[in-house]
Formats: sequence, C-alpha cells, structure tokens
Amino acid sequence: MDSAKVRLSIPEGLDPAAITGAGDAVLRAVEERTSACVTLRGDAISLAGAPDEVELVTRLFTNLMRDASHGVPVTPDDAVRALDALRMSRSDLSALSDDILLTYRGHAIRPKTIGQKRYIDAIRNNTLTFCMGPAGTGKTYLAMAIAVAALKRHEVGRIVLTRPVVEAGENLGFLPGTLQEKIDPYVRPLFDALFDMTDMERGYALVEQGVIEIAPLAYMRGRTLNDAIVVLDEAQNTTPEQMKMFLTRLGFNSKFIITGDTTQRDLPGRRGGLTDIEEILAGVDDVAFIHLNRSDVVRHALVGRIVEAYDAYEEAHADAGRAWEGGRHGRAHQ
Repeated sequence: MDSAKVRLSIPEGLDPAAITGAGDAVLRAVEERTSACVTLRGDAISLAGAPDEVELVTRLFTNLMRDASHGVPVTPDDAVRALDALRMSRSDLSALSDDILLTYRGHAIRPKTIGQKRYIDAIRNNTLTFCMGPAGTGKTYLAMAIAVAALKRHEVGRIVLTRPVVEAGENLGFLPGTLQEKIDPYVRPLFDALFDMTDMERGYALVEQGVIEIAPLAYMRGRTLNDAIVVLDEAQNTTPEQMKMFLTRLGFNSKFIITGDTTQRDLPGRRGGLTDIEEILAGVDDVAFIHLNRSDVVRHALVGRIVEAYDAYEEAHADAGRAWEGGRHGRAHQ
C-alpha cells in the first residue's frame, strides 16, 4: 500500500503547545480519528500514513497553525470538529474563519461547523430564517451574535428577543412577584447569551433603553416590528396560530430568525408551529430553512454523545413498536 510522509514546520515564535494542546491532547484526539501517525518533533509536526489521510491531516494542521498564529486557542474538540468538516467538504476551513462578532472580552464568535456556516449565510442572505436542530448546535447563540453585530454596525436600530411562555404546572398569574419577575426565568437563556457578548452593565442599559427588548411571544400580537432583528427562540413550543401571528409582525428593514428543536416540545398532543412550516412556506422567496444535527453540536463533547444516544434509543423503540404493531395485525387476520 502506498504511504506518504509530510513534515509541517511550526511558525517561528509560536509555542507548539498552542497547536498540540496541553499534554499533546490535540494530537491524540486527531490520531484517534485518523489512520495517519501524528508526532511532534521539536518545532515540526510529522505525519505519515495513507496519502489521502496524510493530505487530510496536513490541511487540518495548516488551518490550526493559522488560527493559533492569530491568537485563536485550539482545543481537542475544535480540532475534531475541524477534521470532520474537512472530511465533509474536502476543502480548507477558510470559510469558517468568518468572525461574526468580537465580544467585550475580545473573543471572536465564528461558525465552528459547516452547518453553522450555512446557518450564518442563510441569515445574511434572507429576511426570514428558520433553524432547527438539537441542543448545543448554537442556534440561539449564533442568532444573538448576528443580532448584536448588526446593532453595533447600526444596520438595525434594535433587537427583539422573544420566546413562548410555556407553563409547567403552575399558572403565571398565581406565581409571586411582578410580571417581569414572573417571565424572567423563561427568557433567562436569552439574557445569558446577551451577557456573554456584551458586559452585563451595558446589556442591562440597552434593555432599559428599549434598544434590546426581551419579552414573551404573546406580547408580539398587534405589533409591527420595523428596523430590527427579531429572534424567536424555542419555536417548537408555539402553536400554528402563534407562528402565523409572529411571522406577520415583520416590518421594514427587519430580519426574523426562528429557532427550535422539534424533539423537545412541551406541548404534547398538539400541533406545533414548526410542524408544517416548511410545507406552508415552500416556494416563498427570501425564506430559508436550515437543519443542524449532532455533528454541529459545539458544547462539551459529551453533549453530542448524549444526543446520539437519545436518537439511537428512540429509533430502536420506534422499530420495536412497528414490529409489535405488525405482529398484532398479522395475528388479527389469522
């Protein structure tokens, strides 16, 4: 079998640990997912193995060195996601070096998977974007980043963040506190994302000034939202009537971003606002639908494995249920 060898020199002045990770964790993570042999020798990374795998890992470390040279930290999870993206796209990762926003801490927010890049491009190129996917795929976080970046560039005058308030056994009217105190737990994830991008004092100031509005979906009725980026989060918990109401709030110079995870509905037994939305809006211009999956999960690596385990469990039980139904009907016809 043909074999290839490549020696990649680490740029002068760059600490090798910035690329290989603490205790060479990045190297180990890459080696676990490729047949190529990866070793660090002095100020160079040596690769050996099948030509296609060596070529793949060469492109990976070329991109990782570029990121490290620009001060972007390299983690094992980042390296694995980048390797998976390269396997899918067979191109370099320059498309993922698309900084959306520089946070107040100096951290660059950018897409980390090919799916996330498609999501960002869809938002930029369409007035209305739907994004469906499991937990941890960055649906809400990236939408928030796009919104805050647009606000900073004065492309819009405000941000509106909304969620359906789905009660879990307690009626809001009977909970203690003011209305704002009652709804805060429902919109807290939106606050968390906001404060990760802008310092808390500045964030609260923008909320108090009305530049950033965070409110339950019911508050959208009767309004027209102009000059704004509007994010509807947890849209799987809307009803079809609520979804229609929300979409018809669209005003001039506005973008709507709708995110949801159809596997985590809190309204069992009822049709959801996302159930038939692709069929309803099929063929409508300026509307995009993006589907993210477990390969786009960018939280702790364990989150991706949890999502995968749930998918496998549900699929196995669905197959068992179909088999049971088939056997029952077979016996009934005997």
